[in-house]
Amino acid sequence: MLVVSLGGSPAERSRSNLLLERSRRWLQQQGIEVVEYRVTGFPAEDLLHARFDSPHIVDLRAQIANADGLLVATPVYKASFTGALKAVLDLLPERAFEHKVVLPLSTGGSKAHMLAVDYALKPVLSALKAEEVLHGVFADDGQIAYGENGAPAQFAPALLQRLDEALQQFHRALLRRPKALDKNLLATARWSI
Repeated sequence: MLVVSLGGSPAERSRSNLLLERSRRWLQQQGIEVVEYRVTGFPAEDLLHARFDSPHIVDLRAQIANADGLLVATPVYKASFTGALKAVLDLLPERAFEHKVVLPLSTGGSKAHMLAVDYALKPVLSALKAEEVLHGVFADDGQIAYGENGAPAQFAPALLQRLDEALQQFHRALLRRPKALDKNLLATARWSI
């Protein structure tokens, strides 16, 4: 199984990236391969000028096409997800998330931003034809502390519980997806009438 992780924070040090990192480790423990992308890894000029043929965008599209699911994380700015994330999503084909399960994750300065994913990000994920957009996980800044001097980040216990429950639901959704048929199956089958 393959999951694409897409971090929408324009900052290198980001609580939403910490949520993605924790989620990546959890999924890898379940035997799931996770390929990571961050908006900071795309050349700004490619996003600004909507370069659909950018090698970075072409690679992302190919990974998404092969993926079973996606993790999409973003900080909330001005009651919405980041503009950099929107710029990346705008460069994907209309049906890019077709047959995919998506788990949105978000962080914000206060609980007042809790519904930003539902009202801002989920409609865009649905427009990309995601098969299933799960209930997301929101964390306010007080629930995640950066690790200093090499120490790991600290997560509030209630947040960890919600994140683990969401990841378990995500994992179950990935497992119930129909398996693709082997392309050679019909070529080697013997038919008689």
